[in-house]
Amino acid sequence: MSDSSLLPPVRLASEAELARDALATPLLSRAARLARWAGPDTRVGAGGELVEEQLPAAAEALGLAGEDAAADASEAWRVAVDTGLVEIVDEEEGTVATGADLALLTAGGPGDVLGVWLGALEAVLADASVPDLDDFVDAVDEDGRIDFSSLDWDPEAEAEFLDGVLANLYLLTVSEGGPGDSPVPLPALAASMIVPDDMGEPTNDVLEQVSDAMMRLDDQFRILQPIGLVEFQPVDEALMADPDEEPAAPVDETDVSRYGMVRLTPLGLYGMRARLLEAGLTAPAVGELADKGADALLDSTSAFPPAAAQAETEQWLARRESLAAARELLAAARGSDAGAPLRRLRCQQALSLVGPEAEPALREVLDDAELGGLARVWLTEHGAADVPAPTESLVFWLTVDTVAAQLAAEGNSAELQSLVEGLAAQHSGFFATAWRVDHPATPEVLEAMGRLHPDKKVAKEARKAAFKARSQQGG
Repeated sequence: MSDSSLLPPVRLASEAELARDALATPLLSRAARLARWAGPDTRVGAGGELVEEQLPAAAEALGLAGEDAAADASEAWRVAVDTGLVEIVDEEEGTVATGADLALLTAGGPGDVLGVWLGALEAVLADASVPDLDDFVDAVDEDGRIDFSSLDWDPEAEAEFLDGVLANLYLLTVSEGGPGDSPVPLPALAASMIVPDDMGEPTNDVLEQVSDAMMRLDDQFRILQPIGLVEFQPVDEALMADPDEEPAAPVDETDVSRYGMVRLTPLGLYGMRARLLEAGLTAPAVGELADKGADALLDSTSAFPPAAAQAETEQWLARRESLAAARELLAAARGSDAGAPLRRLRCQQALSLVGPEAEPALREVLDDAELGGLARVWLTEHGAADVPAPTESLVFWLTVDTVAAQLAAEGNSAELQSLVEGLAAQHSGFFATAWRVDHPATPEVLEAMGRLHPDKKVAKEARKAAFKARSQQGG
């Protein structure tokens, strides 16, 4: 998780909402309560852990009961120490005091609260990568020392595996066409880390690896749920029962949820984005361009999926008066660089969201070689009067610009192929004129039309036109 890849933008809840969610998570709220409970008589061991004889009192202070009460209290205490809610005063004496960061949870702003929660998340993620305690017990040798080699445990590999799983879950959640807020089956998540992309039918060995990974994730997500990172439905314990035993109740073999389901919470999306940014990835959030210029909006949303681009643009427009916004967008859409066609397409899409009060800005660019075409389209769509008819050269320039933008946005898509077929069918002698269009992308557009058109004769005409265009431009 350490490159400069661009991830799809995420829609985050407000910091105030996220901070409320963080304070309400079972683990952080328990850690804060223990920080207030700790006093002069509280004692910790060499690693900062609460001494065993004080765990029952800590569990009682948290209102915990049952066989897991002491373990849950111990976990909450570790988080309190790791996040600075509790400070070790004297390591030899094992005394503690309330940490300075506890005040951030009560008197700090939402960003302060989320900063403490992120610290707690890192502590819990580290715990989730550690083997089960029973494995440690089995690995104790005759001298009472842990034989780490017998654990088959690589701490770095375990942490990387969990990071990869969570990154995949984040990507699935924020991608258009993904599950969104719906939970993801645990087997699918495990398979995303194990099964090679080019593998057809998984082998038995691979399926066994997926099953093992699924059970590891079942344990890990149980640990991560109390910090509010995920909502998790564990694996049905009946699946782990002796196959020779009769099930206690009828079982639906087609119910995939029995194998575990998980989704990132709104707080989990925030936490994962923070971790991905820390790892060096580009993980945009919808709304973060609202105070930037139109140039930043058009450049950034050029790489966004359509729905995210529209959501970002709506927030940008909401902060501006329509006429001024239209003028700023049109100015930013100019250019002859490779990214300019897609900027103009995003500009056109943004302008479709503004009302008739923007009309003066569009009329001002009617004679502009790069913007006059889209201005006429906008004015016509909005029922404006006295819209001058475009010249043939402007129509062809706008056509090349539009196809270049679609190529940049979608590549050789089915929609683009339909557009190419329509253009060739509607304009007799299209290629005889198109190669002369004074647009930097003309050769590339005509080459693409040659690749995409299913009619061999038409495709050959497009390739010939592309050669002429490239020669005309000195290429």
